[in-house]
This record gives sequence, structure tokens and C-alpha cells, in this order.
Amino acid sequence: MKQFLKRLLSSQLMGFVCFLFVWQVLHLLLNTHTIPSPLDTIACFFSIPFVLLKHAGASILRVVVAVALSLLLGIPAGILLAVNKTIKRLFSPLLYFLYPIPKIAFLPVFMLLFGLGNPSKIILIIFIIVFQIMLSVRDGVAQINPIYFQVMDSFCVSPRQRYRYLIVPAMLPNLFSGLRISIGISLASLFFAENYATQFGIGYFILSAWTKMDYVEMFSGILMLGFIGILLFNLLDRLESVCVPWQRRSVDNRN
Repeated sequence: MKQFLKRLLSSQLMGFVCFLFVWQVLHLLLNTHTIPSPLDTIACFFSIPFVLLKHAGASILRVVVAVALSLLLGIPAGILLAVNKTIKRLFSPLLYFLYPIPKIAFLPVFMLLFGLGNPSKIILIIFIIVFQIMLSVRDGVAQINPIYFQVMDSFCVSPRQRYRYLIVPAMLPNLFSGLRISIGISLASLFFAENYATQFGIGYFILSAWTKMDYVEMFSGILMLGFIGILLFNLLDRLESVCVPWQRRSVDNRN
């Protein structure tokens, strides 16, 4: 585990250095105040740490609440879609119709129904990522070899044991893959949602800096948005290594 974390941190540090290098090259080539120097941006970043943390905390809270509620809704629904043929036949067409629709278009509808505050923003994120979680869980359960169910039946296991020792472990790798996609989508969607009727959130901070034409501050917010993504992905990797240890061992063995 220590070696894995060490490799992870070193690779992320290298990626951040490469990002700063590309950023500096673009700054020099374009020679425009629209893309400020990364050094000026980092200086601004550390000059207003508490302001950035306040806005980042509001965004993280919205994402975490939305992901938690999406898991509560998406995991049972995904399992039912996989194990119950009637539910699969009835709801799969609806799922395939709703999944490709850009959910951000429903933001005005949610604001009219649930107000301009946090509930409408959280419900929007749930509406965006719950389908990804449902499909990930469904695919994870559906790919279980039928012979495993026969083995479980031969041991006369209870339904609870079937879910605990077969269905849940089989769906976890797919679930974490779906969560990674969902976190990226939720951060992108939250940027748009926080531009309306709110005073806290990294999306609001970036747009506010843009309207003031303070591009250094705007890029400081973009940098913080990147750090939020890194934090959430690292927490997800850590949780996966605890919940799905066999997946991590298989990756380490291949490497």
C-alpha cells in the first residue's frame, strides 16, 4: 500500500509539473492577458487561500451529498435491472432514452420545482450521475458467470449470502469505474449550476472573476477545481483499495 501511494503521488506530481510547463508555453506563445502566467496564478492562489477553500468546500459538499444519494438510488436500481427480467424489460427502454440526454438542460426545470438554492443543484447532479451508476452496477452483475449462481444454489445459501458473497463483490469494480466517470461529470455540471442564485462554490468564483476580467483570479479558481478533482479521485482510489483489494492486487501483479 505504501509503495502504491508513493507511486501515485509521484505520478501526480509529475503530471502537475507537465501541466504547468504546457501552461507556460501557451502563455509565452499566445502573449495575451487572457492566459496569465502560471507563476502569477499560483501566487494569487496562495494569497487568497481561505476564500478559495470556502468556495471549494461548498462545491465538495454538493458533490458528496449528490454522489451519496445517487448511490442509495442507483445501486438497488442497477441490481434490480440485472436480476429481474420484468423490471429490465419495462425500464431499460426508458433508461436508454434518458441516459444520452444532456441533463444540464433540466437545470431551469429543477430551479422552478425546487427553488434556486442547493436542493435544485444537488438534484441536478443526482439526475446526471444516477444513470451512470445504475448502468455500471447492472453491467457488473450481468457479467457474473451463471455457474457461480449454480454453485451458490448447491450450497443452499440464503439470498443475503448470495448478495454479500457474489453479487456485491462482482459489481464493485464496475461501480468504482462508474463513480470515476460520475465525479468528473458532476464537477463539470456543478460549474454551470453554481453560476445561478448562489454566492458560494468554485463555479461561482470562476464566473465572478471572469465578469471582473480578473483572469489571474479566474485561473486560480480553475486550478482549485483541478485540485478538487484530484482530492476526490484520490479518496475514491483509497476507498477502492479497501473495498476491492483483489482488484488492486491484480493490477500490481500485472505491473
